[in-house]
Amino acid sequence: MSALRDALRDLPEAVFADLLESEDAYLLVVDLPGTTPETVDVSATPGGIQIEGLREKSIPEGFSYVSEERSLFLDAELPLPGDADVDSAEAAVERGVLELRLPKREEDTGSGTTIAVESE
Repeated sequence: MSALRDALRDLPEAVFADLLESEDAYLLVVDLPGTTPETVDVSATPGGIQIEGLREKSIPEGFSYVSEERSLFLDAELPLPGDADVDSAEAAVERGVLELRLPKREEDTGSGTTIAVESE
């Protein structure tokens, strides 16, 4: 799990993420302001997870950017603990916060999958 913790530290400064662990699962919470379930893609293999998020933003009429610091796109690859069950993972986005629940399994046999992102 230390590889995942280290990878979270390497995310861009504008990306905030928390990693939680219980006896039977991991919970990864990533702030992705401006995203919706339709603009976030999550896929996983036994060794890692790929998160892609596109932030929707609009410019009010009569305004133009003087400075634009917030990224429109997040593309992050994170390693996963060997006991994370990617085949049973669940993801949801609500108000720009991605919650990815990865149950733990007894043996390391996952095959990889795309994880549907739901609205909570």
